[in-house]
Amino acid sequence: MDAKQLSARLATVGEFVPQNARVADIGSDHAYLPANLALNHRISYGVAGEVVKGPFENAQHEIQKLQLTAILVARLADGLAAIQPADRIDTITIAGMGGPLIRHILAQGSSALTGVQRLVLQPNVGEATVREWLAANQFQITAERILAEDGHTYEVIVADKTTVPVIYSAAEQLFGPFLLGEKSPVFIAKWQRELARAQAAVAQMQQAKVAPTEHLAAANAKIKLIEGVLADVGK
Repeated sequence: MDAKQLSARLATVGEFVPQNARVADIGSDHAYLPANLALNHRISYGVAGEVVKGPFENAQHEIQKLQLTAILVARLADGLAAIQPADRIDTITIAGMGGPLIRHILAQGSSALTGVQRLVLQPNVGEATVREWLAANQFQITAERILAEDGHTYEVIVADKTTVPVIYSAAEQLFGPFLLGEKSPVFIAKWQRELARAQAAVAQMQQAKVAPTEHLAAANAKIKLIEGVLADVGK
């Protein structure tokens, strides 16, 4: 993979960046995503944010090598601290991290979200906690994708700023409102695996001398939701 040929995961994230966007890619690594968008004349300006020195230097090198310094800038900073007011960022992409970390980055850097109209997020795990934060902060999910690549399953969540309250049911928060409606083969396979994992966890908890009541109740509630969704498949 490089800036000219993205992985299917990053290409899917890139699909949802609006034409002529001013984008900040947080945790950009080699800056492959913003560089690809710049090479394809999709964005007017981009920031590649990295908190680790090595990846930040990789991003700098990539931007210089591709002669994109007029459009892209790499910044060494923690999360949304990579964004400066003068950037006038309207779109943020965060891909390849756990959902709790993505949520933490958004919450910690909330002041940098002023003027941001779209978030394109790809959590590796913990998608429900990301959806919960989006709803609480008036970002409406407008699209979702689920894809399998190299033995992993990835979800891409696209959310746009809104002025109206956003409320998701427990099922929508866990599965994703759009993915729940589509129930693609990749979605079904993922939740069959998750069901088996949750059932194994419950069996293990039940064998404990002192059953962790709260965790057990949460796991059983999750199992019930998954079983309900999978039972609807093919109807």
